[in-house]
Amino acid sequence: MTAHQKSLGSLSVSPLSLGGNVFGWTADEPQSFAVLDAYVAGGGNFIDTADAYSAWVPGNKGGESETVLGNWLASRGNRDQVVIATKVGAHPDLKGLAPTTIKAAVDASLTRLRTDYIDLYYTHYDDESLAVSDFLPALDELVKSGKVREIAASNISAPRLEAALTFSAEENLARYVAIQPHYNLVSRDTYEGDLADTAARHGVAAVPYYALASGFLTGKYRPDSDVNSARSQKAAQYLSTDRGRKVLAALDTVAATHQAEHATVALAWLAAQPTVVAPIASARTVDQLPALMSAADLHLTQDDLTLLNEASA
Repeated sequence: MTAHQKSLGSLSVSPLSLGGNVFGWTADEPQSFAVLDAYVAGGGNFIDTADAYSAWVPGNKGGESETVLGNWLASRGNRDQVVIATKVGAHPDLKGLAPTTIKAAVDASLTRLRTDYIDLYYTHYDDESLAVSDFLPALDELVKSGKVREIAASNISAPRLEAALTFSAEENLARYVAIQPHYNLVSRDTYEGDLADTAARHGVAAVPYYALASGFLTGKYRPDSDVNSARSQKAAQYLSTDRGRKVLAALDTVAATHQAEHATVALAWLAAQPTVVAPIASARTVDQLPALMSAADLHLTQDDLTLLNEASA
């Protein structure tokens, strides 16, 4: 484990997880390969994708991101040097967490990823039509068979996380080692409170998505600016809120103090929060990577954290 790496169950991961939602969407295969190469060259090893990425794009079916990633793994021959996280339950053809769905989905993911195991397998959304006892044995089976090393949950409520962890303990099944919540400086109540407390109590790691609020926390969106990005409409919504403007002002201050990029500060704030092991952020181009990767080296002072906490409260 290198100096910056963190433990996540039995896995050893870098402090920034590279988001794969852009692969096969806003980044084509050559662009994606360049970003992946630069991320690994910079010491990163933790790549996040899902079987549903990027089914929302006209003409795509889902699985595009995994396919790009699988092609990269095959061409670089570095499978054992990276930690691959993917998800089940939201692919248009394989929705929900019925055991038969999980079994079909994992095999499809393994095929696209061109590998025989997945390091971290998330339930993409909780399937509340099922009891946790209906699908956890199927996930446990994947671990026992060697197809999956660790299991995790994205988009889950505190009571369901508690129920899942309790059931795994009682039945001696694989347990969730991580959760992937929506969490950032302009969206704190989506994680803080019951869910974060439950994770802390059980020693479950958080790997937050939307870590940069669709790009808003990069600081490039300003009241009078027009940024050309697939996500600019989402990011622009934060500008119209009091909290959004306060957070931007606080980021301006802290970024200037440390001569750091806004994105670096926003990710360093997340990394300093209890239970957070590695925020997820994606890069379409290689030049977007340094600001993300340098978050691990930015030490925010108590004053910095207080300023950001108050602005985002």
